[in-house]
Amino acid sequence: MKIGLDIMGGDYAPKANVLGAIAAHQLLSPGEHIVLIGDTQQIKPLLTENGFNPDHFEYVHTEEVIGMGEHPTKAIVQKPNSSIAVGFSLLKEGKIDAFASAGNSGAMLVGAVFSVKTIPGIIRPCIITILPKLSGGLGLMLDVGANADCKPDTLLQFGAVGSLYAECMFGIEKPKVALLNIGEEDEKGNMLSLATFPLMKETELFNFVGNVEGRDLFNDKADVIVCDGFTGNVMLKLAESFYVLTLKRGLKDDFFDRFNYENYGGSPVLGVNAPVVIGHGISSPTAVKNMILQSRDMITTGLVGKIQAAFK
Repeated sequence: MKIGLDIMGGDYAPKANVLGAIAAHQLLSPGEHIVLIGDTQQIKPLLTENGFNPDHFEYVHTEEVIGMGEHPTKAIVQKPNSSIAVGFSLLKEGKIDAFASAGNSGAMLVGAVFSVKTIPGIIRPCIITILPKLSGGLGLMLDVGANADCKPDTLLQFGAVGSLYAECMFGIEKPKVALLNIGEEDEKGNMLSLATFPLMKETELFNFVGNVEGRDLFNDKADVIVCDGFTGNVMLKLAESFYVLTLKRGLKDDFFDRFNYENYGGSPVLGVNAPVVIGHGISSPTAVKNMILQSRDMITTGLVGKIQAAFK
């Protein structure tokens, strides 16, 4: 197994990425390897400074970096020797089994669709966020930003891929899938949710449990919450602020500590033909470590193959 990591992506690159890779290496099994993609002249001194044997990693040297503010499509085309473009080239060629980056999220989405392609049958790839539950478990919400505007059949597919993720990655049998809405009643919602509800109610693709409201994100009414990317991204940013607020107010709470993005690594792109994980731009070494471990778990569970089989 080879997990590709973009060393040049993120606000604290390359140091945070290198330190995260060192931490992840300690937790990988024999046969699980990390491939560092980026400027090797910057990588190797950091390894030496931290007393780490450089031979534990593989390296692919690149000389260009896609900045966080660059136009995703133009950057992928105009910077073929960037760490993100090279990473996706390696993924497409099968030289790595997964690719993770805390760099330009738009470029990561574009690169995934252009290189390894969308799974046949999938209308739109999506990205997820993990929801800590008050009961101690985990759930997920999707889409959280890849698709600001959606159609009913797209949301139906999000329910299917989200259910597979919850089953494979969290070990939840028959995950409960719900539609995010402004009320629990069947007839509530805007035009999109009103058109989506009957599709989900009639489907055999997943275990649909009806509508849930924003207050249900962290309880056990649903394991998978489906919404369009605009709504999901607003909810994600609001949830992220809870952890920051507790720190600013000097509050120590085990539940709100679980809102710390570092615990989960990144957001997987679901619906493409290989594991791809997008990290937060401010990813710390801990977040990078967990992004690598998340990539490893997507490979070992065969998640992509199960989504491919479901949409044949």
